[in-house]
Amino acid sequence: MAYRSKLKREDIDALFEAILSLHDQEDCYRFFEDLTTINELHAMAQRWQVAKLLDENCKYKEIEEQTGASTATISRINKCLLYGADGYRRVLDRQK
Repeated sequence: MAYRSKLKREDIDALFEAILSLHDQEDCYRFFEDLTTINELHAMAQRWQVAKLLDENCKYKEIEEQTGASTATISRINKCLLYGADGYRRVLDRQK
């Protein structure tokens, strides 16, 4: 059964198609530097680091120290890992 996102819209589909067309890390840097602010990109990178550390069973305090993320952010990402759409989980598993 295919996943049905609550966020599905044509404009989001178009964005994801653009992301899927990126070929390499240089394409990603160029596209995301144009698409996002520096703070938005740093926030996304931080969230990804938090997800990876949670997957490694690190403690909140250790994650907070390593990433600078707040406990609220860490908690939100942990909830996504446990009860979310499995977006983090699918990528974490692919990278193992």
